[in-house]
Amino acid sequence: MPMDESTLFDDPDELRAGQDDDAPKEPDDSGVERVMRWFKNHADLENRFSSVFRQSLDEVLDGQRTGRYDVDKLEKTEKTYLGTKVEIVCRAAFNLPRGEDMDYVVCGHEVDAKFSLGGQWMIPREAMGHLCLLMSANDRLSTFKVGLVRISEEVLTRGGNQDGKRSISLSGRSHIKWLYQQGRLRRNLLLGLDPATREALERVPVGQNRVDQLFRYVHGCIVDRNAVVTVAKQLDAPKRVRDARQRLAREGVIILGHQKESPLVAKALGLPIPDKGTWVATRVVPAPAPGDGRPVAFIAGAPYAVARPDESPHPAPVIDY
Repeated sequence: MPMDESTLFDDPDELRAGQDDDAPKEPDDSGVERVMRWFKNHADLENRFSSVFRQSLDEVLDGQRTGRYDVDKLEKTEKTYLGTKVEIVCRAAFNLPRGEDMDYVVCGHEVDAKFSLGGQWMIPREAMGHLCLLMSANDRLSTFKVGLVRISEEVLTRGGNQDGKRSISLSGRSHIKWLYQQGRLRRNLLLGLDPATREALERVPVGQNRVDQLFRYVHGCIVDRNAVVTVAKQLDAPKRVRDARQRLAREGVIILGHQKESPLVAKALGLPIPDKGTWVATRVVPAPAPGDGRPVAFIAGAPYAVARPDESPHPAPVIDY
């Protein structure tokens, strides 16, 4: 995503990722430090890498067409392509030029991008002597890793596969300079559902009915666009959500977004506040007498609270969404 890079760097000479041809040559290890510093000088770096991995995983899973949300359901060729997808999305996220031999150029240094779901990076012969940006994401744990290492005989295993690729050895891992070892990956909502909720979703056919079921059962947490189109296997997530609001209103379910009264109601009820393209649902009832202890939101002039499971359904109030 294009940014005003002048806000990201302390040193104006490092505004350009790959145009330091006139700079004096540095020892290899200082190249690692310089590229590390270039990444660290970006604002909101953890969220940026999280978005790279979330976008890459979601696009390869292609939930809207396939209904998939688990990387274990990918074909072997798709898992291989996932590494290419991460490389492409990362290049765009950081506006990196292509290298002559490797994937990127950062501060005049050629950098190869390597992604692995399991953190077992396979390094090709042509990467020898170059820097590698090592990336990994665990969708079940909602974590990711990003590190930098210069490839040498010292960091690789002796044996390789049929293509001549070798992995980072156990001792070689001590040479990795980590940007993140436990980065926070944006949660895959559907993957984290409990079995009972997943079974409730699967009881109804895909389409609007399953979107209704999603918001009927998944309350108090952020639901993103990808989750909606995956359960529906249809386009136009906002329309699916608007229709679900109308269909679930008689049950007391409200679905809050990022506009108008929604953020104020979410904050008052103690719910996560949705960003653009995300929603949070809950069931509400007229607030009981003072002293109940639940947060209260005034909607259309009347107090409402998040319903307890044993409280009877009450029609949802009219909210200016």
